[in-house]
Amino acid sequence: MRQVVVSLIILGLIGGLGVWSNKLLQESAQNLVSLIDKAVVEIKADRWEEAENHIRELEEAWNRHVDWWSIILNHQEIDNIEFSLARCLEYVASRDKTLSLGQLSELRIMVEHIPDKEAVTWKNIL
Repeated sequence: MRQVVVSLIILGLIGGLGVWSNKLLQESAQNLVSLIDKAVVEIKADRWEEAENHIRELEEAWNRHVDWWSIILNHQEIDNIEFSLARCLEYVASRDKTLSLGQLSELRIMVEHIPDKEAVTWKNIL
């Protein structure tokens, strides 16, 4: 009986930790997506200085999140996001509207995909 109780407690802790980490991932991903959206609006309006500021804010926000994201996520996904962010910075700095918007769109999809991929669901478990 004691083993069953201990097993249930451990299972509950693992499930709770999964839900909590997914909530944090979701919140931080939404924060990053909102900064991406702000940059897109500025680029479409040809306000390049403001767009560059939003990309810098995005980079700072990413640097705050990447340390604990690396505990939860596949490192290949983290690398892909960092490469995409670096390309965004350069495209915005060179004032290339098409490449900037395309790269920001790709970055947005990568960031939005992470919480769904890491969610504790039957689909992801099985």
